[in-house]
Amino acid sequence: MTSPNIPESHASAILTIDLAAVRENYNILKRAVNGVECAAVVKANGYGLGADKIGPTLVKAGCTKFFVAHLEEGIKLRNYVGDAEIHILGGLLPGASDAYRDHQLIPVIGSLREFAIWSSYTKYSNLPCDIHVDTGMLRLGLPPDELRQIADNPELLAGLNISNVLSHLASADELESSQTGKQLKAYKEARDILPMGNACLANSSGIFFGTPYHFDMVRQGVALYGANPILDSKNPMQPTINLKARIIQTREAHVGDTVGYGAGHKVTGHSKIATVAVGYADGYLRSLSSNAFGYIGEHRIPLVGRVSMDLITFDVTQVPVNLCTVGAWVELIGPNHSVDDLAKEGGTIGYEVLTSLGSRFHRIYINE
Repeated sequence: MTSPNIPESHASAILTIDLAAVRENYNILKRAVNGVECAAVVKANGYGLGADKIGPTLVKAGCTKFFVAHLEEGIKLRNYVGDAEIHILGGLLPGASDAYRDHQLIPVIGSLREFAIWSSYTKYSNLPCDIHVDTGMLRLGLPPDELRQIADNPELLAGLNISNVLSHLASADELESSQTGKQLKAYKEARDILPMGNACLANSSGIFFGTPYHFDMVRQGVALYGANPILDSKNPMQPTINLKARIIQTREAHVGDTVGYGAGHKVTGHSKIATVAVGYADGYLRSLSSNAFGYIGEHRIPLVGRVSMDLITFDVTQVPVNLCTVGAWVELIGPNHSVDDLAKEGGTIGYEVLTSLGSRFHRIYINE
């Protein structure tokens, strides 16, 4: 979970992460919920940005509750967030109950089987847990038949110290989705059966559906890291990252020449091609082949040919020669080209771009 790094002088690409922007995004979301408690989701190594940096940054901003996906993520995060609560969304792993206790981790329990294990384990210790209710995603959480069993047999929860009752919205990034309202109704019905602890439904996107979705606590995720939580709307969040990579070679190209694997791009006129030292091994997705753009200063340059493991190629024919020499920088994510722009070009979402950011970049953290 520590942030990988290599010396700047050895780096062909530099990823700059603005921790002040992360703090500001936390505060933007906190203001949006008007005093409701704001937990932070820092799974997948802080969405690729380094949980060892993101965790303390959010603690300084006032965050006292964190969510991760896996047990091992929680164990490592404990080193960075002091006594803050850490909740494990993946639930209770068989045979690992001691680890939750030893590292003060709270399992998010989503089945009667897990309830039985945790109830037996915590019989004399009163260790907390959360309940996850499935309201329509069919992934994790209590399914409707097990929820009905609890309604008929409330003693199934006897002795459990329940902190939060959670669910997760499936389509909250789509403001016109009818599924979100259906999930809200299902969650309220579940709360009639499970009234204990705090209520928590909204993720980053759900926050923007307004007060009915906020309940006692919200879980901020991708919006903290600058990606747009609402599709096809102006992004209310601050950008948090800048990714630039060096040009390592330029080539003159002529009619009939081809670029990259599989002759993925055919040159139709005299051109200049710049090779840049980033590829799919760095999280620059292969689906961006012949679809993406970069920037040299204010000059927008198209990616031509396939993304390979270590290299990508741009057509820099229209860029002044003095700006695209060997060693010059190409902006891949930054002021001219957001993480969501790149995601759209790759046919994916900002989540995947962020969490794919590679270990071969030199990382710079600013505004700590």
